[in-house]
Amino acid sequence: MKPIAPLMIEHRLIERMIHVLARHREQIEAGGEVRVNLLDSGLDFLRTYADRCHHGKEEDILFRSLMTRDIAPDHRALVDELLAEHQRARRLSGRLAEAKDQYAAGDRARTADVAEILQQLTELYPAHIEKEDKRLFLPAMEYYTADEQAAMLGEFWEFDRKLIHEKYRAVVEQREGE
Repeated sequence: MKPIAPLMIEHRLIERMIHVLARHREQIEAGGEVRVNLLDSGLDFLRTYADRCHHGKEEDILFRSLMTRDIAPDHRALVDELLAEHQRARRLSGRLAEAKDQYAAGDRARTADVAEILQQLTELYPAHIEKEDKRLFLPAMEYYTADEQAAMLGEFWEFDRKLIHEKYRAVVEQREGE
């Protein structure tokens, strides 16, 4: 198995959550209420799974490794573009959390902000995923031998294995500090 396989499988799950969030945006725009619990789940998914788990493997392993190699200028530029999109997704998630919290505190004027941020997120992710799947991942594998690909896949598995411990250690440390 190539190391891009788990990344592409993760993309399918991210697409499913983006679809859920897009449906919720449509409901809001049709006059429905903001579903705070749905947004809590969506934000946890975006921050933990899409960003820390998925983008973490891309940034900390694949992209970092690619940037140490003599790769084509268009691939280097694409990696830079993808990294900028990861940052944009993080900023949008932060803005969504803020708007959601203000809505939950009674500020119904934030409804339009929630819908707008959801619109931006649900436009960003599909285009971003398509760039990775169709323009970077397969060509990137040409820069690695079969043994290097196997080692990278092992790094991905190790990254995932440690992630749950990292997340919940941070939860405990946060609560201890309260």
